[in-house]
Amino acid sequence: MYIVAIAWLYVAILMAVAEATHSSGTLLGGIITFVLYGVLPLALMLYVMGTPARRRAIKARENAELQAAQAALALKPDAGAEAAGDAVTPVGKEA
Repeated sequence: MYIVAIAWLYVAILMAVAEATHSSGTLLGGIITFVLYGVLPLALMLYVMGTPARRRAIKARENAELQAAQAALALKPDAGAEAAGDAVTPVGKEA
């Protein structure tokens, strides 16, 4: 996908240079040509083509957060919400 983007920018730069160096062309015309024929269409194409990758990344991040939360609950003592028993017997009583 990126090789197409690089080639498109190369062609757009050549078009802008041809516009700017033409006898009736201007530097402003070259800049506008580069932006309208190169940057804007390329940005739109890369955004649209990158949508599935962004969705996969979001879903992977959500799954990782869910697994981390589940692992934290599994390692937490008293996850069953039961009262803790006496760990030390009171003085004067035998076990």
